[in-house]
Amino acid sequence: MSAIIAPSLLSANFLRLEEEITMVNQSDADWLHLDVMDGVFVPNISLGFPMIQQLSQIIAKPLDVHLMIVEPQKFIPFFQELGVKSLGVHYEACTHLQRVVTTIKEAGMNACVALNPHTPVELLTDILEDIDMVLIMSVNPGFGGQEFIPRTQDKIRRLKEMIVARGLKTLIEVDGGVNLERGKLLVETGADVLVAGNFVFNADNPLELIRRMKQEI
Repeated sequence: MSAIIAPSLLSANFLRLEEEITMVNQSDADWLHLDVMDGVFVPNISLGFPMIQQLSQIIAKPLDVHLMIVEPQKFIPFFQELGVKSLGVHYEACTHLQRVVTTIKEAGMNACVALNPHTPVELLTDILEDIDMVLIMSVNPGFGGQEFIPRTQDKIRRLKEMIVARGLKTLIEVDGGVNLERGKLLVETGADVLVAGNFVFNADNPLELIRRMKQEI
C-alpha cells in the first residue's frame, strides 16, 4: 500500500485558497492537512476558526487537523462539528493527555499526538495503545519551508519498533521538509502518512507532483 499523502494548506497561496483547495480536491491526495496555530504554543498564527469553518464547506478530502495551540481540549467540539477525520494535539501542550485523547475519540475522530523535534517517542509508552496516529515533527512547528531535521529518521525507526512490538496499528505521520526523495526514505523507515507543504504548492504542476508521490512512494 502506498503512503497516505496529505498536502498542507499552510503552504498554499492564501490569496487563492479556493483555487488551491479545489486543486487538492481534484488530486490523488488522500487527506488535506490543516495547521491551526495560536501565536502562543508556536510563534505564529494561521487560520482563525471562522475561516476554517467556511473553508471546510469546500474541502472534499478528509481533514487532518494539527492543533499547535494551548488548551486544545477546549476546541474539540468545534472540529467534531466540521466532521474532521483526524485531530492532532501536542504532547507538550496537554497536561492530561489521556483525557484529551479519550475526548477526541468519543467525539468520533481519530486521535493523533504530535511530538516536537526534541520530544522522545518513548514518552508515549503509556498511551500508545490509545492513539490512532503519532505525528513526528521533522521541523520546529510554526512555519513552513524549514530544513528537515535528520535525526527524525531515528525517531521514526524507534517508534515503529514500539508499535510493531505491541502489535498495534498506530500510524506514523511525518511533517516538515518532505519531498519525493525524502518521502521514499521516510516510508522505508516506517512512516505511513506524509505531510507535504511547499514541495506541493510551490510546484509548477501540483496535480502531477501529487500523482507521482502516490505512485512512487
